[in-house]
Amino acid sequence: MSSNEPHAGSMAASQFQTAVLVPCYNEERAVAKVVADFRAALPDAAIYVYDNNSTDRTVEAALRAGAVVRREAYQGKGHVVRRMFNDVEADVYVLVDGDATYDAPSARGMIAKLIDERLDMVVAARADRDHAAYRPGHRAGNRLLTGFVAHMFGRAFTDILSGYRVFSRRFVKSFPILSGGFEIETELTVHALELELPVGEMATPYFSRPSGSASKLSTWNDGFRILSTVFKLYRAARPLFGAFGIALAIISIGLAIPIFTTYVQEGLVPRLPTAVLSTGLMLLAFLSIACGLILDTVTRGRRELKLLAYLALRAPGEERRRS
Repeated sequence: MSSNEPHAGSMAASQFQTAVLVPCYNEERAVAKVVADFRAALPDAAIYVYDNNSTDRTVEAALRAGAVVRREAYQGKGHVVRRMFNDVEADVYVLVDGDATYDAPSARGMIAKLIDERLDMVVAARADRDHAAYRPGHRAGNRLLTGFVAHMFGRAFTDILSGYRVFSRRFVKSFPILSGGFEIETELTVHALELELPVGEMATPYFSRPSGSASKLSTWNDGFRILSTVFKLYRAARPLFGAFGIALAIISIGLAIPIFTTYVQEGLVPRLPTAVLSTGLMLLAFLSIACGLILDTVTRGRRELKLLAYLALRAPGEERRRS
């Protein structure tokens, strides 16, 4: 880039096509406020509300508020996000829950950070303004899961379960979503960490739900699903067969040493069952290590394909401007 060429960070966010994506399920009391708040914060953005089989008047409320309303039949937030990412074309994407707990004006700062620093994802780290906004069980579970993900994949975020994020186009269009439910936030986070993508985080206010609105998140059920997703993603990213094979080999050698020593000294193998066990463990160790090498090659190939899909799109700040 030449010295007289304007840097992407100096460009206003309005020069980029921005889409606000709002997944909703039974958010009749909150969705109109979400649409109105983001319309005020990002007047040039297109606001899409995707309804996920709501049984109340969520669709009517979103339409009255002026949003583009679409439907996703497969139940679960992950299915909705996949549909939104597939359908909507934009340069910058703002993903936010439809429960009116997130701060719409913060979107301007998050978008500016994305463009200025040429990032692919900016996560809103929740700073609650009302103690009741963040239930103790959710707070503790979030800290536990965030620490767990940081230990496995590296520390880049303090709030991996935040439902308020800003993305570049190349992140959205190259992300292979597999999750079907609330574990989608974990998958988004792990995908960025696994590929070592440029990401950021910004503290934003977090508020209580409107009166009469209830959370759809189950502390225990969804917590276990998210934890299971972390293990699955870790297993896919880092196959454990090699480590398992090494452990079996060490046990086999430990069992074989006394038998070998006795054979050298006396010419006998008095503990035949132990010898058979040691031999069997060593065979399993070789098989596990071989499987680990094969799976490591497959994993490397999958990671390269993800990176190629990601690199095929333009970097943040290079997307087409609004005409």
